[in-house]
Amino acid sequence: MNRRTFTSSFITLSLGAFIALSGCNNSAPAEKPGDAKAPEKTATATEKPKIALIMKSLANEFFLTMQKGAEAHQARNADRYTLLSNGIKDEQDVSRQQQLVEQMIAQQVKAIVIAPADSKALIAVCKKAIDAGIVVINIDNKFDAAVLKDQNVTIPFVGPDNRKGAKMVGDALAKTLKAGDSVAILEGVPTAFNAVQRKSGFEDAMKAANIKVVASQSANWETSQANKVASALLTAHPDLKALLCANDNMALGAVAALKAANKAGQITIVGFDNISAIQQLIKEGGVLATADQHADQLAVFGIEYALDILAKKGTPADKETPVDLVTKEKSK
Repeated sequence: MNRRTFTSSFITLSLGAFIALSGCNNSAPAEKPGDAKAPEKTATATEKPKIALIMKSLANEFFLTMQKGAEAHQARNADRYTLLSNGIKDEQDVSRQQQLVEQMIAQQVKAIVIAPADSKALIAVCKKAIDAGIVVINIDNKFDAAVLKDQNVTIPFVGPDNRKGAKMVGDALAKTLKAGDSVAILEGVPTAFNAVQRKSGFEDAMKAANIKVVASQSANWETSQANKVASALLTAHPDLKALLCANDNMALGAVAALKAANKAGQITIVGFDNISAIQQLIKEGGVLATADQHADQLAVFGIEYALDILAKKGTPADKETPVDLVTKEKSK
C-alpha cells in the first residue's frame, strides 16, 4: 500500500468512527442503579379500607361505649383502616338506619358493621350493600334467619348468645326467690331478635325454678317507657317479687318506678348490658344482676372480622362472643 492510499483509508475509518460515536452520544444515557424509578402504586394498593359502624340509639350508654371502643381500636390501628361511625336517635328509628346504609353504599365503604334496630327490616338494604361488593357484618342484634334465607343472602353474626346470657341472669334471680313466686318481664323491641332471645332466656330460668311469669310487656329498650310499664305492672300485680328487664336502660326505669311506689328493696330487679349506672346500683343493692356482653369490644370483634374477610383470611360464618354474669359478688 502506498502512502496516499494509506492516508485516504485512515481518514475514511476515522470519519466512520466519529459518526458512530456521535450516534451513540445522541441516545439516552444509561440509568444508574440509584436513578431507577420505583413502579407507581395505584390508589387501590395504598388506600386504607373504609369501614362503617352503624349502631342503634346513641342515647343508650351501651352504644356510646361501643362507639368509644371502636374509635379506640381504630386509633391503635390507624394504618389498617378508616372508621366511619354512625348511630340513630332512638331504638326504633329503622328508616334512619336504612338511610345510613344507603349513604355508606354511596361512599363506597369496603365494609359495614351493623347493629340493626330491626332483625328483618334492615336485611334488604344490607343485601344491596353486599351486591355492591361491600362486606356486611351483623353485630349485637342478629338478623332473622328466615328472611335471610328468603332473600338468599348470608350475613355473618358476630355477637353473644343472648338467650344464654339472659338465662344466667334469670338463674341468679331464681336463687333469691321461691317456687310459686310471681315475676314480670320488660321486653325490648318485639321485632328485634336479641329482645326475643332475652325474653326466652328469662323464661327458661323461671320455668326451671317453677317461678310464675305473670306478665311480659315491651318497653322498647327505653327508660321512660319502662318506668310507665313497670308502674302499671306494680298496680296490676301487687304480689310481684321481681322485674326482669331485657336491658339496663329499662332496669333504670323500673328502679325509678319502685322508688315512686315506695317499693324499693321489696321487689328485685335484674337487667342486661352492664352499663355504668347499673354497675353502681348493683354495688348499692338496688339491682341484683346484669349480663355483660362487653360493649367496648363488640364492634371491635365485628371490625376485626371484616378486616379478615377483606384480607381473604376468613369466611363468612357466625362467631359467638363472650357474655358474663355480673353480680355484687362478682364485681368485687
